[in-house]
Amino acid sequence: MTRSVKLLVAGSFGVGKTTFVGSVSEIKPLRTEETITEASIGVDDITGLGSKTTTTVAMDFGRITLNPELALYLFGTPGQRRFLPMWEELAMGALGALVLVDTRRIEQSDEVLSVLEERGVPYAVAVNEFEGAQRYPLDEVRDALDLTASTPLTALDARDRRTCVHSLITLVEYLFQSRQESRL
Repeated sequence: MTRSVKLLVAGSFGVGKTTFVGSVSEIKPLRTEETITEASIGVDDITGLGSKTTTTVAMDFGRITLNPELALYLFGTPGQRRFLPMWEELAMGALGALVLVDTRRIEQSDEVLSVLEERGVPYAVAVNEFEGAQRYPLDEVRDALDLTASTPLTALDARDRRTCVHSLITLVEYLFQSRQESRL
């Protein structure tokens, strides 16, 4: 019997959530991307995002079966604050979240982490190492984000299935270990 787990893939605008879900999903991912229009000028900060022309307006959805007993249903959240009501809906029933961060815009991760903490959604963090971006040791990223020592922290390339799956496994192991400890 396969157990299903709902997970969020969260992060700020342009951090690679849609790419991540597409890289790991064994089904054709559902995407709700729309073209960025002039209406977003002054609302969405696209500084440092290069040629980004679309944004997720509702969610991304994909599925990955880690083993015959465990299937993960991934719900990628939109990155802009104005879509916070969608986050509320997506978070219902989620076991946890994988938060993607971009070290070029690391300060934008604070709001995402705060929203998850306020709602009691446990999370792991994964640094999306964009091509050409400076790499930082994970302990420096942990300090910059003020993460606890127990918060899992990995690095990945959202285009690379192998590193993405590693980060998901790290999150799932953390969530199941936390549940076991809370039962003791």
